Amino acid sequence: MPHVDLEHIIKTVGYLGMFAIIFAETGLFVGIILPGDSLLFTAGFLASQDYFNIALLCLIVFCASLLGDNTGYLIGHRLGRRLFTRQESRWFKPEYPLKGQEFLNRHGGKAILLGKFMPIVRTMVPMVAGASEMQYRKFLVFNVIGACVWAMGVTLAGYFLGSTIPGIDKYLLPIIALVIIASIAPSAIHIYRESGDQIKAELRKRIAQRKLAKSE
Repeated sequence: MPHVDLEHIIKTVGYLGMFAIIFAETGLFVGIILPGDSLLFTAGFLASQDYFNIALLCLIVFCASLLGDNTGYLIGHRLGRRLFTRQESRWFKPEYPLKGQEFLNRHGGKAILLGKFMPIVRTMVPMVAGASEMQYRKFLVFNVIGACVWAMGVTLAGYFLGSTIPGIDKYLLPIIALVIIASIAPSAIHIYRESGDQIKAELRKRIAQRKLAKSE
């Protein structure tokens, strides 16, 4: 999402909009498409420029993340195994809960915290935790930690960079790009580790087809 548009959206929606977006990203299927990391960082930066009160902003995003995760857990608990057989829609693909399940199986309760930094996974893991009947007390502990580290941590990172580096607004676009890359990187690395050979084989196949087409 372009830097100018993101700033404009955040300024337009204000505190209530920030709450709604973070809540949706962590608790609703539609949240899969939302730019949580870059949104939080940019909102923190805008707080450093006096568009928001940083204490109130941190409280709002913390509560939104906490309540969103709990909503996702409740949805997963209500749906149970039906979560994995849900029909594909504009906001949902059958492989999404499978990714969440795999991540949860690999990392246990820590998946609630680690998944915060991974698009799609941060939306699906709470639902999968509910569907898998993870002990709620255990879920809640990692949920609170995740809301602090991700929602408040990324917001504060934007705030402190904006407060301490003169003229950082000139470099905000590349910084946001790095934040997005950093959030996508774990998923990309995981996919490459799991399917690296298949990806290479498909690339070689396509290159060979193009060479053959040119030779003809």
